[in-house]
Amino acid sequence: MNLECETLTDRLAINRENSRKSTGPKTAAGKQKSSLNAIRHGLTGQIVVLPSEDLEAYNAFTQRFYDDLAPRGVIETHLVQSLADDSWRLNRAKAMENNLYALGLHDKSDSILTQNDQVRGALAMAASLGDQTKALATLSLHQTRIGRAFDKNLKQLREIQAERRLKEEDDMRIAARLYQLHVRENKTTVAYDPAVDGFVFTTAQIEMHLARKQRVDRSSGPDKRHRASA
Repeated sequence: MNLECETLTDRLAINRENSRKSTGPKTAAGKQKSSLNAIRHGLTGQIVVLPSEDLEAYNAFTQRFYDDLAPRGVIETHLVQSLADDSWRLNRAKAMENNLYALGLHDKSDSILTQNDQVRGALAMAASLGDQTKALATLSLHQTRIGRAFDKNLKQLREIQAERRLKEEDDMRIAARLYQLHVRENKTTVAYDPAVDGFVFTTAQIEMHLARKQRVDRSSGPDKRHRASA
């Protein structure tokens, strides 16, 4: 026991000494690489947040997509992440566009000889457009491409999720029938295990489904139930 304590004490002392020697990257390139590590997305390892942007804001922005779209599995998760990143890039492009206009106003305002501030701003904006035509065209093309990718990914996500939900509904109906059969045959003496029949549902979920179906049937009235069964 004493030997183990001494070994642990020695190891901790060595770790503390090593930590004193490690002061992080010293070169400019090393420091730049280290700073970029803080703005890499954990899922893809890609840089999605520029140094001038807020990583916490990006994470909160992305989380709203996950909360709203509720992806299941790797494909849905990938598509939702792509949607969030594309939306973030679109917002960035729009901000860059506004910045170009602001820069043009700043650079051209002094050359406009008028006492009217609104007129000076309008003329400065018009004068700056000629200088920013190429940059604005590039931004417009960039936004168009991102918008198309967003629409394509959203369409694919909706199709995949719709297909998955249909399968889940079919599986739940089958699981509910097998559950009812099990109860009739076993008189509740043996608990039903959905996993035996290959289902991922819990017994509580199946019972909730059946209870909801019974409430819906009661709310429909005898006429509607008769037409539904016909």
